[in-house]
Amino acid sequence: MANQACFPDGTPMDPWFFQSGMPDPASLGRTYSLSEYGIFPGNGIQTSAIQDLIDRIAAEGGGVLKVPEGTYRTGALFFRPGVHLWVAQNGVLLGSDDVTDYPVMDTRIEGESCRYLCALINADGCDGFTMFGSGTIDGNGMRAWKAFWHRRSWNGQCTNKDEQRPRLVYVSCSQNVTIAGLHLQNAAFWTNHFYRCRRVRILNCTIYSPYEPVKAPSTDAIDLDVCTDVVIRGCDMHVNDDAVALKGGKGPWADQQPENGSNERILIEDCHFRFCHGCLTLGSEAVHCRNVMLRRISVDTAHNLLWLKFRPDTPQRFEYVTVEDVEGKVSDFLHVHRWTQFFDLKGRTDVPASAAHHITMRRCTVDCRTCFQVPENLDGYDLSDFCFEDNQVHYMKQGYQGWMVQQ
Repeated sequence: MANQACFPDGTPMDPWFFQSGMPDPASLGRTYSLSEYGIFPGNGIQTSAIQDLIDRIAAEGGGVLKVPEGTYRTGALFFRPGVHLWVAQNGVLLGSDDVTDYPVMDTRIEGESCRYLCALINADGCDGFTMFGSGTIDGNGMRAWKAFWHRRSWNGQCTNKDEQRPRLVYVSCSQNVTIAGLHLQNAAFWTNHFYRCRRVRILNCTIYSPYEPVKAPSTDAIDLDVCTDVVIRGCDMHVNDDAVALKGGKGPWADQQPENGSNERILIEDCHFRFCHGCLTLGSEAVHCRNVMLRRISVDTAHNLLWLKFRPDTPQRFEYVTVEDVEGKVSDFLHVHRWTQFFDLKGRTDVPASAAHHITMRRCTVDCRTCFQVPENLDGYDLSDFCFEDNQVHYMKQGYQGWMVQQ
């Protein structure tokens, strides 16, 4: 099928969206291999030495930090403008499982700007940041997963802010970012988090965290948080939470806060979704998502194909979303959900209004448990222009369908 040239609302797709070439190290500057600078595998946690090399590369005009064959252990690393990361075949960057190796700092988490642990890989204000190779970045999350579930067994309301864990990758306030070819696995918390980024390409990556025998809590594969112009292509995702989640802010006045905003012009195609809670999830921490396309994907053992998570304490608008040419098996074809976990109106007396418009699902061949998992009481939600075309959905039960759709 030829590439569609427009997003759902008719906005033309820039040719940039169809650039799929893998990064060429030679085009990114001089290569600095860890082993050539006295950093060798098996020498314990080497955060300081690796960070010193990153800073040296930046001081010398930029280039590529190469992780060669072998396993290199490290805590949080902070990339500088002009410094890129190449993890070569059989190279492993293994995160420390000691939480004190990840400084607490001003960052962004769960739809709020706050203080929290930094990630293993951090890049802020790094236009052109490129992270690539056929090697592995491993969050070494088992200790953190066990600690989370241990605390949750004592406090059922334990949140991710109560049992803090580092993300694997956090890229913020950057444009023209490329993540390509890598194995990104065993994140202690979210795997890839992008905040206020523009023109992000995530190509041919394998993103994995387990759901058994120990569940890796909240290990979303890709979180887009106030991002525009994003393409996710050729990725294989298996995580114990949402695969691609669109965020952007939460709270009763989230749409009025300058640190929050929209996710727009998001293209997800030619991917394989294995176990996950949602293949494409809008919310729960999102104020506005527009022009989102999920197409030409295969899926198995996912809970939800398209999941609209509405927070009753947050004004939200999801519009012009298209899901097409999907094959596989899910629990729910479409799930519309009132997400009330940690609900807090913070003194607001009315419930913020939310809406979803121009949602299209077409040419999908799917086996599922429930076709439309939609609550009967949708007071306060304006859902309109849902369109379902040429689908072959085999389901055990229909679910609730008391709202206007076009067949």
